[in-house]
Amino acid sequence: MNVNGNLSPNEQQRMASFFAERRIPAIFERAIEGYITKKVGKSWDNPVILERLRHAIVAQKDGYWKPSQQRRLKYTKGYSVLGYLGYHFPVYFMQTEHLVAMLARDGLLKKTMTVLDAGTGPGVVPFAIADFYSRLDDARTTIYSVERSEEHIEAFKYLRDHCTKKDANTSIKLPFMADITTVDPVKNLEKIDLLIFSNVLNELNTASPEQRADLVMKFAKQLSPDGLILIVEPAGETTSTQLRILSLTLKKRGLTIHSPCSFIWSTNCTPDRCWSFVTAPSIIPTRLMETLAACKEPFRYVNTDIKYSYVVLRKDWETWKQYRVPAGSRVLRLSQIHRHANKRVNIIAAKMSEDLGDAKTHMFLLCDGSAKKPVYAVVPSYHITMENKKIVSAPYGSILELQNVLVRYNGAHDAYNLLVNRNTGIIPTTTHNTRHEPTLKN
Repeated sequence: MNVNGNLSPNEQQRMASFFAERRIPAIFERAIEGYITKKVGKSWDNPVILERLRHAIVAQKDGYWKPSQQRRLKYTKGYSVLGYLGYHFPVYFMQTEHLVAMLARDGLLKKTMTVLDAGTGPGVVPFAIADFYSRLDDARTTIYSVERSEEHIEAFKYLRDHCTKKDANTSIKLPFMADITTVDPVKNLEKIDLLIFSNVLNELNTASPEQRADLVMKFAKQLSPDGLILIVEPAGETTSTQLRILSLTLKKRGLTIHSPCSFIWSTNCTPDRCWSFVTAPSIIPTRLMETLAACKEPFRYVNTDIKYSYVVLRKDWETWKQYRVPAGSRVLRLSQIHRHANKRVNIIAAKMSEDLGDAKTHMFLLCDGSAKKPVYAVVPSYHITMENKKIVSAPYGSILELQNVLVRYNGAHDAYNLLVNRNTGIIPTTTHNTRHEPTLKN
């Protein structure tokens, strides 16, 4: 890493090589198998043990898909912990690696970091961060966590002892045993640079957005002046939308939404129907997954897709894009789109989804921070040209100008489509439209 904080070519190559493999490090695969064997007193691949693990995984999945008010997700005891390690851990591990790499690309990591993971479970987030930092030459991080389950902490300790080195550039502390809804972080934790809630706030199924915001703000008291809050939730419509509602609630409490949202008209959005998420390349199944899948219904036990919603918040005013629509621009605010059905318009908006369509028709969620109803860019493949192909290739969060798109109201979904054809121009804005190479702050 050079004096400006840019990752060296060797560090970048290590990261590229890791992500190209699309699998968690073998040491964690073997450690999870070893922990299951230790806990049950039989080999992890014993047929009876495998069947119990399958039952635990199915029970967890059934609970997840219930309506939010009926969900009672429990990953805290016995085979539920072991099922979590076998089914969820690998995907969430790789998901965290992608998120930390994103923070590095945005120049948000420091050479010396203090991290707190609130609701750590068996330590997915701390171990993924430690693995990411293991590919850096001279950066260091100390990771604290909070977890209420004694059995999760037991699994955490086993994995830490078997998968991390004492002389590594990351120090992973054993979790504080406490419930995040009641623990007083002011008494227990030092100032932190990165606060993470990963797949945990959605499990507070009876809590209102205001109550979840209270919880986040309580922990936010411990942030350093330039500290970050990273909140991650599953990509399901309900959990994703709840995250956007929470994000805006926290913005109104005084936090800054750094990314992925861009408020290009300096207005607050209407997040109630904002289903916005990211995808990453699927992972290679672990040996445990493949063994569990050797049954009549293999699809139940293989979890390889990475899809998630996230928000990065700060205590200061820094955002990843400073773009605002220039004064005098002849573009339409999406809040006024209902007045222009069946007309051609120009707009500026952020691309807030991966491709939601198929090979014949691409579709992307658009947002300019003003829309009252969902707005999508619809792009038939046969209409893609050199002038409009950026709508397909631009990264998630990119701010684009769409020239000459036809507005259509979609009554079936109470949404608006912007039809992109051969006469449409797609122009990326010039301000912070793509992330930089990974950097670390001093």
